[in-house]
Amino acid sequence: MLLIRCPYCETERPEVEFVYAGEAHVARPVDPAALTDDEWKNFLFIRSNARGTHFERWRHMHGCGRFFNAVRDTVSDQFAMTYKAGMPRPTENEIKEARS
Repeated sequence: MLLIRCPYCETERPEVEFVYAGEAHVARPVDPAALTDDEWKNFLFIRSNARGTHFERWRHMHGCGRFFNAVRDTVSDQFAMTYKAGMPRPTENEIKEARS
């Protein structure tokens, strides 16, 4: 079982308390009505799905209920760090520090 640290509750809890909410730091369209159908489709459904370090949004559904961001390795499924929603994407050095 994975343990995920909620940055708001400041505790590690079992993964069953959390819900994945998609890729983090996705730039939202300024004027969605101006997008073509293909552009809107790409915004809604096409994501990087990179192998390795991935920035994700999660929700502590069975805890505080708040959304937060996480850095997770998609190969090992290990969380490097979690941080509050609205905070900037961590640098590679911050991620390396969190892993050590």
